[in-house]
Amino acid sequence: MAVCDSCGKKTTFGRNVPWSKKSTRREFKANLQKVTVLEGGKKVHKTLCTRCIRTMVKSAE
Repeated sequence: MAVCDSCGKKTTFGRNVPWSKKSTRREFKANLQKVTVLEGGKKVHKTLCTRCIRTMVKSAE
């Protein structure tokens, strides 16, 4: 569900570690956006991370 269609980036897991060193689990969610992209002359809806969107815009110019 929450996976970039281009690079495969998804939610990763880690720990919150406060001053008391009592660590708790947390998740780092990818910044995913729903975008309409021209692919083979057709408009396609994709879920992309912001880094992939930025790369696509830079390569289009």
